[in-house]
Amino acid sequence: MRGRSKYKKRSLIPDKKYNSTTVEKFINYIMKRGKKLTARKIVYDSLDLASKKLKKEQLDIFNKAISQVAPNVEVRSKRIGGANYQIPVDVKEPRRTSLAMRWIIESAHQKSGKPMSQKLAEVYQESIEGTGAAIKKRTDVQRMAEANKAFAHFARSK
Repeated sequence: MRGRSKYKKRSLIPDKKYNSTTVEKFINYIMKRGKKLTARKIVYDSLDLASKKLKKEQLDIFNKAISQVAPNVEVRSKRIGGANYQIPVDVKEPRRTSLAMRWIIESAHQKSGKPMSQKLAEVYQESIEGTGAAIKKRTDVQRMAEANKAFAHFARSK
């Protein structure tokens, strides 16, 4: 369309410890009320705790947990002929990582009685092992997409 400018995506500055933009994005997801130093401390402490338990590199643990939780397909609702259908759609990369981060944080919040860094470390460990609430969320989403595979032909029609 004429006169509209395309949205310019802002680039994220990598974090100082691991030099990773995904870790910085995760810190931003953790952050509440603009308290970035607190969020940074939570994430770094959780990665340190997880690396002591699993005896692996911190960044490897983080990337492995994100990749384990990230969904390949999800369902999107589409209205066709007066009926709403759940249509399975492949998930593109930026959304995959943001969903994975959101689900990891959500499953850490569901645990109680411990500091957030310990809860996050447990969620990383569970994610790598293939158990826990974050993995359950991913399997539920993928199972729903598999169940609605019959409506996949609606995804292409406009």
